[in-house]
Amino acid sequence: MSIGGALYIVSTPIGNLEDITGRALRLLREVALIACEDTRHTSKLLAHFGIHTPTISYHEHNERERALELLARLREGASIAIVSDAGTPGINDPGFHLVQLAIANSLPVIPVPGASALVAALVASGLPTGEFFFAGFLPPKANARRTRLAELRSLPATLIFYEAPHRIAATLKDAYEILGARAAVVAREMTKLHEEFVRGTLPELATHFASAERVRGEIVLLIDRAGAESAAERDNSETSIAALVATLEGEGLDHRAALKKAARILGLTRAEAYRRLVAERRSDEE
Repeated sequence: MSIGGALYIVSTPIGNLEDITGRALRLLREVALIACEDTRHTSKLLAHFGIHTPTISYHEHNERERALELLARLREGASIAIVSDAGTPGINDPGFHLVQLAIANSLPVIPVPGASALVAALVASGLPTGEFFFAGFLPPKANARRTRLAELRSLPATLIFYEAPHRIAATLKDAYEILGARAAVVAREMTKLHEEFVRGTLPELATHFASAERVRGEIVLLIDRAGAESAAERDNSETSIAALVATLEGEGLDHRAALKKAARILGLTRAEAYRRLVAERRSDEE
């Protein structure tokens, strides 16, 4: 009597097609069926590598019903690969429910590692990699997003989020107001032609993306761990902004430009920098 087939969790490229593994290609050829987040998208990948295995849709709108159908095929002895449009299935993509069903029915679940946007962004970010927390997509509405950021504020780990291009400016602004002037990175279009890593503090990135042209592509946002901003703010609080502005003016900047640059260096908004400058001058006069 057959004990059933195996479910293969197959990672696919997040952009550059060279990032698929030889093992993944072999299994995609050998399995009886490939369950795809979008069959049209996956068909392009399969055609590129000359793979003709039958495909079936498996996405967020049919996941529970289709999982039962796929489970029946597995129990009959068919091996199935599950793929998402990009990266590793189950990471903010369909897959979890089918994996649970396969395990509950004592069927083999076999990972086939490969590309993952969150890992690629993390290792190239320059932020601490020893501990990290992946939180998926933040809520699209401002109040819920700010609440979620507040819940994560005290975590001593690098925070990683996926974000939509049209929300990145608002998210960075909220993150700065909730988390402080932490170091952060926006990774965009990784492994693709227009790959970009924008590094800086949250206020710097908020300013950059607020004034940027229309942002496009897949985005990963990474923010330094809790406590990192405290050290930076302690260092910044000991820096005389009046002295820094004077130094910058001595380098040829006018007063307004010098104050703006000083604010950026210290991780402050321009309004905060101005208030500190006024306070310092009043203290000196007293």
